[in-house]
Amino acid sequence: MKVIEKIPAKTRGLSFVNLLGGKSILSMSIQSDFDLIALSNEGITKASLDALIGHLGISKKSFSENILDASVKTLERKKSTDRLDKRTSSHIIEITKVVEHAFSVFENEDKVKSWLNYPNRALNNIKPIDLFYIPTGLKMVDDILGRIEYGVYS
Repeated sequence: MKVIEKIPAKTRGLSFVNLLGGKSILSMSIQSDFDLIALSNEGITKASLDALIGHLGISKKSFSENILDASVKTLERKKSTDRLDKRTSSHIIEITKVVEHAFSVFENEDKVKSWLNYPNRALNNIKPIDLFYIPTGLKMVDDILGRIEYGVYS
């Protein structure tokens, strides 16, 4: 999935940058995958993580413990400007790319939240969001989104 692809006007507000809190929170512009690597190396701020979680329809506790494998208390102690480590930031970036793809497919935040949090037959009746903890799961969810996007039964 490309980050730079042109986003239709009706989904423009749901871009990668906006999912992470917008330009005011994200410290750099994202023009290529190399910018994503730089962002990962610099670290995503806790404010960006909070913005993303707000678009997913799950609690911070669930996201931190089930997806990031971190204590919610550890994340809550951080200030909004504190940066997360490289590995966690990279994982959050990959999640954001998949969520951006979901927004481009469904074009509606409520539909995205519903789809992510409902068991999917193509994913062995697992909720897509329950696969976000591992790169292989993210790839599977992204593949299903691609199939839906192109009208393949999923």
